[in-house]
This record gives sequence, C-alpha cells and structure tokens, in this order.
Amino acid sequence: VFGKDINLILVLNNLSSDRKSVRVDMSASTILYTRRAVAEILKAATSVELGPKQGKHIRVKIPYTHYGKYLTTDKRIQVTALCEVMRTHGLKLLVEKTIILEDTNIIIKLPRRVVVNKAVSLEISYANPLPEPVSCCVLLVTLMNQQVKINLARLAPRERSKIYFEFTPRRVGPLQLQVDFSCDKFSHVKGFVTIAVAPA
Repeated sequence: VFGKDINLILVLNNLSSDRKSVRVDMSASTILYTRRAVAEILKAATSVELGPKQGKHIRVKIPYTHYGKYLTTDKRIQVTALCEVMRTHGLKLLVEKTIILEDTNIIIKLPRRVVVNKAVSLEISYANPLPEPVSCCVLLVTLMNQQVKINLARLAPRERSKIYFEFTPRRVGPLQLQVDFSCDKFSHVKGFVTIAVAPA
C-alpha cells in the first residue's frame, strides 16, 4: 500500500544434488507505466550457499523514505534480482517483478436511495497514508460534467478526514462521481462511484 514500507521475499531453490554458491545483485527503481526508469531506490548484493536440494529465502525491505519522493503518479516500482551461480561458466538467472502500489485513501459513502430533483448529501473521506504531514490539500469533485475544487486543511501523518458534498441530480439513471485528491507530497489519488438516480 502506498505510504508503507515494501517487504519482498526472493526464494532460491537448488534443484541439483550439488552444492551451489549464488551471488544475488538486487536493484529497484521507480518507473512509469511504459517501464521507463525514473530513479533507482535500492541496490544491494549478497551471496548465498545452497546445499543439495536446499531452498533459502532472501528478505528485501524498501522503506517508504527510500521511494516516496521518487514515485510518479503511476505508483510503480520495478524490482530485479540477477542471480549468478558461481563456478558454472556464468550461469545467470534474471528475476523481475513490477509492484503497483494501491491507494486506500478515498472512500465515498452514498445514501441508500438517491431521487431525481431532490438534494442529496455524500460523505467523502480522504487520508494521508504517509508517516509525515501533508499540506496544500485539494479535492477535485467531478459530477454531471462539472468540476468543484475544494481546498482542504493540512493532514497529520496517517490522518483521515472527511467532508460532506451536497448536490441535486437532474435526471434519472446512472451518474458517475469522481474524486481526485492531491497535496504537496503526492497527487491524483482517485476514487469514483456510480450513483443510481431513481424517479421521484
């Protein structure tokens, strides 16, 4: 989840009946959705001794403080591990994983029934998932082809807050409400919901 430390496990298995020495070079970078690297956030190397038919786990931790300021709006991190079996004329194995961090910031609560031409109030809650305060908070609400910009107070670390948004639907049928939350530390955290508007 965005704002938390990332914990990974690399599993190495020796399927042969011979002892193996493996060198592991690990790296991680924040990337765009096109897989283009933005910034390297981890570089580490270790060596592992594997007995016959033995498996071992290598734990990797990427703290939020290492990746937070380099993350793009795509919220993607590419992790690679180059495993080289020593004394085997350069036998290598490359393991790659793309991590997409999830947002849990926006929660939209609707009343049980929404009726045309009758005012309705929605609860929109938003959060700062980071271990540091955020300021310049803005909520952009898009509904019925109109946008409303709401300036919000700063949020303390891990703080959740909420506002109430009132509107009057003018037609029966599905309505899409989209919420976009931005601040000085991250931007474009989105939430959306489809509202079923009933006849009066």
